Amino acid sequence: MSKANFLRLAGACALIAALPQTTQAATAQKTAATAVAASLPIGHCINMGGMLDSDDWGGKKLDASDFQRIRAAGFDTVRLTTNWVNHASDTPPYTIDPAWMARVSDMVDAALGNNLNVILNSHYFPALDQDPVGNAPRLAGLWKQIGARFANRPNNRLFFELFNEPHDAFTPEVQAQVVNPALAAVRQTNPRRPVIVSGGPWATVDTLATLNLPNDPNVWPTFHYYDPMDFTHQGANWVDPAFPLGRVYGTYWDRQALINDPPKVTAFAKRTGKMPFIGESGAYDVIPDPQRAEYHKAVYQAFTKVGAKVCAWAYSNTFPFWDYDTGKWHPGLLSAIGLKEQP
Repeated sequence: MSKANFLRLAGACALIAALPQTTQAATAQKTAATAVAASLPIGHCINMGGMLDSDDWGGKKLDASDFQRIRAAGFDTVRLTTNWVNHASDTPPYTIDPAWMARVSDMVDAALGNNLNVILNSHYFPALDQDPVGNAPRLAGLWKQIGARFANRPNNRLFFELFNEPHDAFTPEVQAQVVNPALAAVRQTNPRRPVIVSGGPWATVDTLATLNLPNDPNVWPTFHYYDPMDFTHQGANWVDPAFPLGRVYGTYWDRQALINDPPKVTAFAKRTGKMPFIGESGAYDVIPDPQRAEYHKAVYQAFTKVGAKVCAWAYSNTFPFWDYDTGKWHPGLLSAIGLKEQP
């Protein structure tokens, strides 16, 4: 342990000693878990939702100027949610359309060129959730090509996320049968690239309890946080039955959830030595901006206290931070996640 780390740990211990006895035990446990847990350098992160995962629908087509704006606002990382399966053949070797590969490559390089870290994932693959084992070869075939294409990008700046929100038949019991071949495909060309996985169903915070990582030091955990859904997804037309409009955030149970849920992250970090990060969290844009900001602030503060970084959903489209119509950031959202409001 370095002298600096020793002094930081000593300071933490002194702080714990000064706390009332009723809080000392909980704080000591939290400090011990986060002190030993390694983590990816996510920093301030935002999803490029509804863009490359949906063939650039909604809002303005993604281009390099978006990454300039994101970096200028203080973000460190972008999550490029990407649809590969609709741009690839459905028979071996599952060849990805060269034009689509070039399009995604341009966006990865634009983000890296603006000094942003990049999480590149496979975001849309519904057949994988219905028949995960049967589609595991196809997922591996896609990642073999993606891995080869991006093998020369820096390992400390570009991270691969194998899939998004496993659910339905994609259960913890079969997860290894999907992860292992895809990870092996990546490792053919990227032996030390950080690779990110989540658990099912739907990568919620509760899935951390059953998420087991492969024996690979460069595989990292993530989860998503949209609780309470009747607030964050109110009015969303893709939810059936729909949640009615008018739900206000900040009830007793809302506050209680952010007391109960962060320790689940701490428990995972203690068990595995790796700190998960929130890959998605946000609230639908029919909700007034002050309420959306209140939600983002509460989630950000609760989870960063235990060491879990947050990747907000999303830059634009459905849960937006940036407003293309006004040419401005939605008021209050940047400061809610610890960044400076922009004029």
